[in-house]
Amino acid sequence: MNIVDDRLQRKLEILADAAKYDASCASSGAQGRNSRDGKGLGSTTGAGICHAYTPDGRCVSLLKILLTNHCVYDCAYCVNRVSGNGARARFTVEEVVKLTVGFYRRNMIEGLFLSSGIIRDEDYTMEEIARVARELRLTHGFRGYIHLKAIAGADPRLVEEAGRWADRLSINTELVADASLQRLAPEKDAGVIRRAMADVRLKLEAAKPDKGKAKPPRFAPAGQSTQIIIGADDTTDREIVARGANLYSSYALRRVYYSAFSPIPQPAAALPLKPAPLMREHRLYQADWLLRYYGFAPDEIFEDGPAMLDLKIDPKRAWALRHPQLFPLDVNRAPRELLLRVPGLGVRVVDKLIAARRQGALRLADVGRLTRRVAQVRPFLVTPDWTPRGRESPDALRPAAPRQLDLFA
Repeated sequence: MNIVDDRLQRKLEILADAAKYDASCASSGAQGRNSRDGKGLGSTTGAGICHAYTPDGRCVSLLKILLTNHCVYDCAYCVNRVSGNGARARFTVEEVVKLTVGFYRRNMIEGLFLSSGIIRDEDYTMEEIARVARELRLTHGFRGYIHLKAIAGADPRLVEEAGRWADRLSINTELVADASLQRLAPEKDAGVIRRAMADVRLKLEAAKPDKGKAKPPRFAPAGQSTQIIIGADDTTDREIVARGANLYSSYALRRVYYSAFSPIPQPAAALPLKPAPLMREHRLYQADWLLRYYGFAPDEIFEDGPAMLDLKIDPKRAWALRHPQLFPLDVNRAPRELLLRVPGLGVRVVDKLIAARRQGALRLADVGRLTRRVAQVRPFLVTPDWTPRGRESPDALRPAAPRQLDLFA
């Protein structure tokens, strides 16, 4: 039986395309569930339509759609703004449930990412989104991953209802500068967004089990995330990274996603005409990982240098080249926190190196067996049989300072 007729197919084309601008789509942190016991439907592993990658490298697939791209807001950077003239569509709750279950049964997806334009108001939209997840869980016994967009300004009770059925909730920060949000998205309020995120954090903390007490109600066990648009205003990378660090500490976020601004049809005059470089988005993700996994503080990433990340070199390597006095490190003696700052060494490799050196002194070949990036890391490490010299020393790798040419030389 075909689950998508021509009418539903057209809706799917429109609302899947409209959802592509939301980057906050991943299923990392979801509780492991499956239906191998014959109870329920779905699991939190699989392959399919919208591919997202988790921190542990798993590729997961989600049906990523909007409930509707009709919206009463007029955000200048959004293709779904009320003043836009693109094709519009709206799913019913039943249609989203039918698509999710139907695609899962055909092994095309393992979960759902559902966002929406603001239909009538925040409460109505949030209620409709929550209904989809409730119907999937209760009526169909769906055990796959569900990520719902929580609507800032909606009644907290509706957000709590959504969190009962969703694995993850996300509330988009959109823009770092409050003044830019007010200018480009006049219906949105930065204070309302922050209060909504704070309320989700409180609910997440209340849902944590406490020994000796009754198990609390389930609430979004994979936590909350957010998205920041880059390049729609003149906010610097320094400001973006600082805000990301603040979001992690203030709201216990699992992820901050970065989305490079791309010009939309009939753009507002206040928007740039060119898209933000995708490499800028990539560098911001690298800086984000330095904050979360490598012990960097925002000020360390930039220090006294430019407020924008270098598009030609990753921020970890840039930091190492600014501090040649710290390198090379003795791989057999250096503490973990310094090894994590060696360009090319990831968290897992560092932990393997530390475990291996307990068994005996490591040579360069031993390092090469633990990482494919030995050519990248060797300028920054010392082993009993290797010391970087000449062109491979950290000092030699530093880019030369720019020099003004003499026109009359």
